[in-house]
Amino acid sequence: MTRRTAFKMFLKPGFRDEYKKRHDQIWPELADLIKSTGVYDYSIFLDEETNVLFGVQKQDGDLSSQDLGANPIVRKWWKYMADIMETNLDNSPVTIPLEEVFYLD
Repeated sequence: MTRRTAFKMFLKPGFRDEYKKRHDQIWPELADLIKSTGVYDYSIFLDEETNVLFGVQKQDGDLSSQDLGANPIVRKWWKYMADIMETNLDNSPVTIPLEEVFYLD
């Protein structure tokens, strides 16, 4: 069963280009890990007025990229990104799940 999930995160002001650069160079082992959980068609958008990042992904299965926090690769990525994003104490990005209220297929 395919599911869609969406969430928002928060970029620190002035780090748009650095955020894009780091994601353009995403570590292959991280991309492989995310894909191995059934996540695909994963995009992150930026609202430059508010620095809100909007992530949306499709999933085959119950896991999303947001469920991988126990993995050492993900924890290393969080640490790598912590200087440019709003984070929790464990370096995970502050993430707020969003409710789908409309979908047109």
